[in-house]
Amino acid sequence: MNFGPGTILVTGAGGFIGSHLTEHLVQQGNRVRAFIHYNSAGSRGWLGHSKYSSDIEFCNGDIRDFDSVHRATEGCSAVFHLAALIGIPYSYVSPQAYIRTNIDGGYHVLESVRLRGLQKVVVTSTSEIYGTAQHCPMDENHPVNCQSPYAATKVSADQLAFSYHRSFGLPVTIARPFNTYGTRQSARALVPTVVSQVLSGGGIVRVGNLYPRRDLTFVDDVVRGLVAVAGGDFVGEAVHIGSGQSISVSELVELVGRLTGRNVSIVQQAERCRPETSEVNLLVCDNSKICSRTDWRPGTTLQEGLRRTIAWIESHGSGFRPEEYSV
Repeated sequence: MNFGPGTILVTGAGGFIGSHLTEHLVQQGNRVRAFIHYNSAGSRGWLGHSKYSSDIEFCNGDIRDFDSVHRATEGCSAVFHLAALIGIPYSYVSPQAYIRTNIDGGYHVLESVRLRGLQKVVVTSTSEIYGTAQHCPMDENHPVNCQSPYAATKVSADQLAFSYHRSFGLPVTIARPFNTYGTRQSARALVPTVVSQVLSGGGIVRVGNLYPRRDLTFVDDVVRGLVAVAGGDFVGEAVHIGSGQSISVSELVELVGRLTGRNVSIVQQAERCRPETSEVNLLVCDNSKICSRTDWRPGTTLQEGLRRTIAWIESHGSGFRPEEYSV
């Protein structure tokens, strides 16, 4: 989808989902500005070696700094806001870091969009804000029940976005992906943690709780969903992006073992377990809203997505340390 003559800003563009989204938008013929976290090495994250680098305008800054965010929005018509501090375990270690990045960063984007009078802003949320499912599948009216500091900061950012829509007429839409997986995902996430351990050849996969079930949605489907949400009539609303299927941690380990032809044994480690009352036991997406109001559909089966992810991790093995637990 082409969003017109203006530049599209993607925050968090060097990250997992953000890099895929940036490349997709360029492929669709859009002018894209990639907001990259400033660092002394000048790294552009996953876009550093992108074949589309010459077609992307790069902008360094820090989502926690209003000045750099406001500068990045100049001349833009739309914003995809993906910059965030992710990972539930580290939010137990440093809740304030999540507050500064996810809440303050969200405010900086919203306030800059308001001051610039931009046409559209899509704020990326997470299914984690719901906690364990109270009914399945989970629609956009599911009660919010934050079970981690990370989730609390994400729902705070969501509510701030809604308040900007109601108070100032800001053209905000909340896109709420469920559990995204795929190529370029860091070892902190479940799927690369499992895959890298299986591929290491040791035969043992160390995980936390075995019973939680997640709606795993391949990154390409999530990117298409974000674009569909931006192009649809969803201003002032939240929209789910997910497969509508779930798999448990133990089932995932067994499936990866079968897909790789490896015999694996599961070992549960206490250090990898969330606190009992913080564990989200079940997430299953009701995607009927996005499916009924756009032409988006999940297009990648779990087995196909895992095969592609396994192949990518095999070719990028040096970037993973399967023997370590990444918080």
